[in-house]
Amino acid sequence: MKALIPTRRRFIGIIASASCLTLSPWAMRQALAGSPPNPIIWRGIALGADAELRIYHTDPNFAQALIERSIAEVHRLEQVFSLYQDDSALSKLNRDGVLDHPPADLLRLLSQSRQFSERTGGAFDPSVQSLWRVYADHFSTPNANPAGPDQQLIDQALAQVDYQSIDLDAARIRLTHPGMALTLNGIAQGYITDRIAEMLNQAGLTHALIDMGELRGLNSDLAAPAWQVSLAKPDNPTQGFQTVQLRNQALSTSGGYGTSFDTAGQFTHLFDPKTGLSQPVYRSVSVMADNATAADALSTALSNMPMDQARTVIETYSAKAWLVMPDGSNITLGKYT
Repeated sequence: MKALIPTRRRFIGIIASASCLTLSPWAMRQALAGSPPNPIIWRGIALGADAELRIYHTDPNFAQALIERSIAEVHRLEQVFSLYQDDSALSKLNRDGVLDHPPADLLRLLSQSRQFSERTGGAFDPSVQSLWRVYADHFSTPNANPAGPDQQLIDQALAQVDYQSIDLDAARIRLTHPGMALTLNGIAQGYITDRIAEMLNQAGLTHALIDMGELRGLNSDLAAPAWQVSLAKPDNPTQGFQTVQLRNQALSTSGGYGTSFDTAGQFTHLFDPKTGLSQPVYRSVSVMADNATAADALSTALSNMPMDQARTVIETYSAKAWLVMPDGSNITLGKYT
């Protein structure tokens, strides 16, 4: 297993015909091919998460060319958002606290992140990277206290968590708190998914399934069936608790147990920006929205929001959410229009 990385991995299974690739304990996806051509499939990694792209087109050479363009775009955006790569734009910003002449994609996504932060009352905050450092450092120490990091260290990290302290300008991005650092792993995978969907749509593609850590269907052919998506039970990924239809929407699932710092799974990668705690309210949160960026950010934010606030946010975005409670029951919020 790799060293702990601040990411919300999606290990999601896409089942087509008799083949099955299991990538997640949270969601199981069944792709129904609605057109005669066999899909051109690419599987790889995007921002440290397993990714898959399925393209349906009568010309396999054209489909393969689109796959190659998509892979190149993923690699380009990784050079902007990745925390794995020391020379990425985000890594440079975190290291220096300032980034001159930032890439347009970084400015765009940070601007969108601020909007999600404001509309969720700070439940979504890309500056929680300082909290990740505290927890990662603590649990990487031999014989670490199973009760977690010292509260004083958590409080010190919380002092650096403030999305309003990210200064954005076309010429420069600046982090105003010393030691402040950002992670976009709660939204960047959705952003990359949307960029690939836009590229394929502009190329005239009518039938595709894009999974760059988040899922988005491209199905402009109304005669073709929608993608059937089965949301799996967190404690038993082979069983689904809800099946939803995905045509030209996006779906994201967050669950704290996907990446935990301790072997007992009590401390997770989903941080509450207000308290510094890392135990989300729900076992998992799945969100369907118009685009993958929104679905990604909202599934992150809702993980630490009380039910009444979560309902208000979902209704504000005209989205839909499925919450798996600690006792295994599930609640649906909102409705997709």
